Amino acid sequence: MPRTLLSLLFTAFALTAQPHPLESLLTAARENSPRLKELLAAGLPSLAGRDGVAVWGQDFLFAVQSEDAATVSIDHGPPLAMQRAPGSPYWYLVKTLRLGTTHHYAYASGAKPLGSYDVAGYNPDSYPMPGAASGVLSAKKTLQSRIYPGMSANYWVYANAGVDLQIGAPLMIWQDGESIAGNVDLLRLRLQIVSDNLVAKKLIPPMVHVLIQPGEGGEARGTRMRSIQYDTVSDRYGKYLLEEILPDVEKTYKVRKDAYSRAIAGASSGAICAMNAAWYFPIQFSRVLSHIGSFSAIQWQPEKGQDGGYIVAHRVRREARKNLRVWLSDGADDIENQAGSWPLNNIQLANSLKLKGYDFHFRFGESAHAIAQGAMDLPESLVWLWRGYDPAKTEQVYEMEAEEKAKPLFRVKIANREAW
Repeated sequence: MPRTLLSLLFTAFALTAQPHPLESLLTAARENSPRLKELLAAGLPSLAGRDGVAVWGQDFLFAVQSEDAATVSIDHGPPLAMQRAPGSPYWYLVKTLRLGTTHHYAYASGAKPLGSYDVAGYNPDSYPMPGAASGVLSAKKTLQSRIYPGMSANYWVYANAGVDLQIGAPLMIWQDGESIAGNVDLLRLRLQIVSDNLVAKKLIPPMVHVLIQPGEGGEARGTRMRSIQYDTVSDRYGKYLLEEILPDVEKTYKVRKDAYSRAIAGASSGAICAMNAAWYFPIQFSRVLSHIGSFSAIQWQPEKGQDGGYIVAHRVRREARKNLRVWLSDGADDIENQAGSWPLNNIQLANSLKLKGYDFHFRFGESAHAIAQGAMDLPESLVWLWRGYDPAKTEQVYEMEAEEKAKPLFRVKIANREAW
């Protein structure tokens, strides 16, 4: 399979003092370089409205593919005309925007919408830090499942530099791993850069990160298994991890067995999946990172006696407290549809965790259903989740922070309508 231009750029960047590939892409855009067509085609994995922004510092390159002239609206402002990259179907615009927040964008061609999403104004730890050693990304591995008969799924492993594979490494499992593996990670979480930087600064331990893609086939009948795996409230996915994925990972990487040294993360349906896995298997996973979690009724099937994700907040309130540390984040503009309210259900879960005395943190911003807020917060959330980690220990009883104890429950009010 031929290597993309961006892959070649990354190789050159790794071996020399060349500018970072994203920096080169932004420079080409500012100069309207003839190379821009190739760089856009190779550098942005989706130019149809999702992930169609490359960010370097305060420079944001908005790009979309369209046969006709395109515009972009930024932060709900008026449409801005985009420029056509020479000899290509790509339209682009470079803007200087504020950092430390998320930005909404919407592409259009005339009256036809081309897609919208949010992008992070990344924090400093989301850029390569001089002297920080890079981890190693494994080749893709494909497994056939027994727990989900007929399903196959891919996974990758990213091992930070300095990871201890003799004694055993701390472990972090990430759902939707295909969006984190390789260069696409630069347009989303930037997990590889962030984790390498935080390891170099000794703020988190070197870890083995398992990046798992949702499966295909099986009972989904030729389509993706993502919702069946992620949104179903049961112990099935946790068993899949513990009985199939991790035993295969452990053929190559020695990882810690104690829950104290294991975390699980995800976004959207991947977030409820992470919470469920830890809820059903708290002696294997004790740290949870949830972005824009789909704690809704996506897989509610009353005819089968199967609850939807809305039940998670109620179970947290009513069942015995488990030894979990949980970072939640969501935004006020997240989804409202027939499956439920993402913002309200995340607030409900945050209050449930607070009422039961969990060690939790809830970040509630303005963002829509996008990874942007999670990406912007990733350095902070990883440090918070792994704070105080001691490799000599195998357990810790998590307690709510004093600062959180002093705060009231979360309250909601309607901001876009009159009371009466």
